[in-house]
Amino acid sequence: MGTITTGSFAKLLWPGINAIYGKAYNEYSPEWPEIFDKYTSSKAFEEDIGVTGFGLAAVVPEGAGITFDDMEQGFVSRYTHVTYGLGFIITRNMYDDNQYSEIGLNRAQSLAFSIRQTREIVCANVLNRAFNASYEGGDGLELCSTAHKNKSGGTWRNELSTAAELSDAALEQACIDIAAFTDDRGKTIKVLPKKLIIPPALEFDAARILKSIQQPGNANNDINAIRVLGKIPQGYVVNHFLTDSNNWFIKTDAMHGMKLFERRKDAFGTENDWETENAKFKATSRYAVGWSDARGIFGSSPA
Repeated sequence: MGTITTGSFAKLLWPGINAIYGKAYNEYSPEWPEIFDKYTSSKAFEEDIGVTGFGLAAVVPEGAGITFDDMEQGFVSRYTHVTYGLGFIITRNMYDDNQYSEIGLNRAQSLAFSIRQTREIVCANVLNRAFNASYEGGDGLELCSTAHKNKSGGTWRNELSTAAELSDAALEQACIDIAAFTDDRGKTIKVLPKKLIIPPALEFDAARILKSIQQPGNANNDINAIRVLGKIPQGYVVNHFLTDSNNWFIKTDAMHGMKLFERRKDAFGTENDWETENAKFKATSRYAVGWSDARGIFGSSPA
C-alpha cells in the first residue's frame, strides 16, 4: 500500500521551494466522446440484441397466397461494467509538517488527472484493438473486419478490402464502402460517414485532404470531391491515445454502434483512519465500453 510519509517528500518539510512540478499537466479536452455515444446504466451489465429483419417482398401470382417470412434474434453484445480506482494515503506527521499547505489539493488534482486519463486509454483501446482478433464483438470477430457475419448468412466488411494509408483516394473508397452497407437480410440501408478519427501523426495529412480546395497531392485542377460533397461533415478529430500512427477510422451515424455505458460517474472521497490518523484519498468510476453494430465504425490498418 502506497503511503506518503515524511520520508517520501523530505524537501516539503523545509521552506524555500520555488515550485513543485510533475503532479499533473495541462490536459486535452475529453476525446473519448468523439468515439463513443454515452448512455447511463443501472445494472451490473447491459446487453444489446440484434434482429435480422425481413427479406424482400416476393411476387404474388394471381389467386395465390403471399409468402410469410420470419424474423429471428441476431448477435448479442454484452457490456460488463468494470470499476477503476486509485488512491493515496498521507500520514498525520506528513500533513502536520508539510510547509506547503496547497500540496494536499495538488495531490487531489493529480488523482483526478489519473482517473480521467484512465478513461481515455480504456476507450481508445477499443480502436487500438480494432484489428486484433483476440478482442471479439457479438459476431465473434474483431471490430474492423473484412468478414463480419450476418445472422441470416453471408458476410460484410467495415474496413478496406486492401488496407491503405490515409489519402484522398483511400478516404473516397471508404465512403463508397460505407454507402454499400446493407442490413442483415441484404437490404440497402442509409449509413453516412460523420467524422475522421486519427492519431496525431496524421493530422497534417487529414487537414490537406479535407480542407484543400483542389484535389490534394497533385498538380491537377480537379476539385476536392470529399469536401465539395460534404462526405465527412464533422471533419477530423485527433485522438492522442491511439497507439498506431498509421491507423485511421471513420465514425458513422449507424445507431447502436460505438457505446459507453456509465454505471457510476467519477467519484472522489476522503476518510481519516481513527487509529493511525492517516488521511486516505480515493477516486473511482465504473463503466463499460464497446460496440454493438460494427457499422458504427470503418477503419484501415496499413502495414
